[in-house]
Amino acid sequence: MYEQFNSQLLALGKNFADATVKAQGVTLEGFERIADLQIKSIESQVSAASAFWSEAAEVRDFDGAKAIWPKGVQLAKQSAEKLYSTGQEVIGVTLKTNEALGNLIKGSLEATNETVAKQVSAVKKAAAGK
Repeated sequence: MYEQFNSQLLALGKNFADATVKAQGVTLEGFERIADLQIKSIESQVSAASAFWSEAAEVRDFDGAKAIWPKGVQLAKQSAEKLYSTGQEVIGVTLKTNEALGNLIKGSLEATNETVAKQVSAVKKAAAGK
């Protein structure tokens, strides 16, 4: 009896450990994708801002300021659009990661259920044979 109980606990522990390792991998993969998206977004924004400010530093009179004003507004607009776009991509990656974790948990529960059911049926057969 104790052997069967121990084997069930070991099987459940193994299933739990396997699911945890897989979940960690899926989660880290999602974090990597999100970090990559954000880093690329920051790089492009820094590049655009640097180009604008280097051009703005060369302005010496009012006409130059009037000429660069639309570029500043365009930079602000592009920055806001890029921020929104990156946010939407991050949400998409988060949803996909959560869906993968849900599928992993579902599969783990089904595998555990099958393992326990097999062991219970084996115990029933052994008890019926005695």
